[in-house]
Amino acid sequence: MKNKKAFSNIYLVIIFIILYAPIFYLMFYSFNSGETMHGFKGFTLDWYKEVFQDTRLIIIVINTIIIALLSAAISTILGVAGALAISYVRRRQTKNTLLTLNNVLIVSPDVIIGASFLILFTIVGIKLGFTSVLLSHIAFSVPIVVIMVLPKLQEMSSSLIDAARDLGASQWQVLTKVILPFITPGIFAGFFMALTYSLDDFSVTFFVTGNGFSTLSVEIYSRARQGISLSINALSTLIFLFTIILVIGYYFINQRNNRPNGTGVKK
Repeated sequence: MKNKKAFSNIYLVIIFIILYAPIFYLMFYSFNSGETMHGFKGFTLDWYKEVFQDTRLIIIVINTIIIALLSAAISTILGVAGALAISYVRRRQTKNTLLTLNNVLIVSPDVIIGASFLILFTIVGIKLGFTSVLLSHIAFSVPIVVIMVLPKLQEMSSSLIDAARDLGASQWQVLTKVILPFITPGIFAGFFMALTYSLDDFSVTFFVTGNGFSTLSVEIYSRARQGISLSINALSTLIFLFTIILVIGYYFINQRNNRPNGTGVKK
């Protein structure tokens, strides 16, 4: 038993090293005073200064954050509504069909999704840019929110809703005072997942961006194709640290929401 546990721990350590070694290698050379990643010549923050002095890059960062926040907020609202609608369906076959349709965007290759959105926007006449990127990010984020919220709805006992109705609560009060407080951890999880997916997405965004509008992932790809610059390392390091902050924030919010609160019915 001890040998199996030791092997499992060693296996996990190896996996984490494989996953994080390239990231830490990239972060390490973002402080290199040289211009390559072949030899560390000295410590410097010049590459970070170059990132913050690049006005175009700052605008792209702001665009990326706006897209991520808007798409996460809208997809969370739509995803919660979708999860509620699916949970209210009684026929198992209909519910399974809806879940299958919901999961199509999750399991489909990003290249196919991006190309599909490009064709759709071209046919409809939507110009490629802010609107097309926002709509595509909302579209692939909604199924993620649904998947995160549904388990919380399935955990909730129907007796909570019945008790609220017996006490004279209206449909709106049942939703706002009973259901939404209970599924709040799932809502936060869906929001942060949608936010992370939007910030991280490249494949879909690459197809639907245009007219001078760009996001951070597409910009990094474009700069990397022009040649290795340690400013990319600095930018990637900042993105990684920002992602870590998001994960820590979600962890503390989730811990707070998971504390026991009695019956779960909000007064």
